[in-house]
Amino acid sequence: MLDAKVSKLLNEQINKEFYSAYLYLMFANHFTDAGLIGFANWYTVQAQEERDHAMLFIKYMQNNEVPITLEALDKPVADTTSHLSVIKEGLKHEQFVTASIYGIYEAAQAAHDHRTVQMLDWFVKEQGEEETNATEQIRKYELFGHDAQGLYLLDKELGTRVYAPPSLVL
Repeated sequence: MLDAKVSKLLNEQINKEFYSAYLYLMFANHFTDAGLIGFANWYTVQAQEERDHAMLFIKYMQNNEVPITLEALDKPVADTTSHLSVIKEGLKHEQFVTASIYGIYEAAQAAHDHRTVQMLDWFVKEQGEEETNATEQIRKYELFGHDAQGLYLLDKELGTRVYAPPSLVL
């Protein structure tokens, strides 16, 4: 049986991951409406990843016989006044998720819940990659996004991203 505080935080993280998927679908719609199908693809793939992160937390809790409570998802809120603001909102959100994962990690360590700490190691690494990807997108947009040809090529690059399911074994 998992520690009560850790269980509560894991359950909350499920809802945060589903919210993340919802937020990234909003971003994908923003870029679709702007005709930037590559950017839309990138955020659609990101939404799929976030959904799968939620499912990994669910499976972990099920494997540990912890009840799951799915709460209502809030409407996503983000600054979508420009393409760059959307991309920056993505980084801001990933930093929020990273802080949340770290909070669960610290609670699991305090409870001497080594199994949960080990499972969360994957998410800590994943969040590092998420923040790096978001930062890279900002840099590329700042470098190339204000030039039509540069934006076109960046959109083409982002359109090549394909979904790859997570490889975490619980």
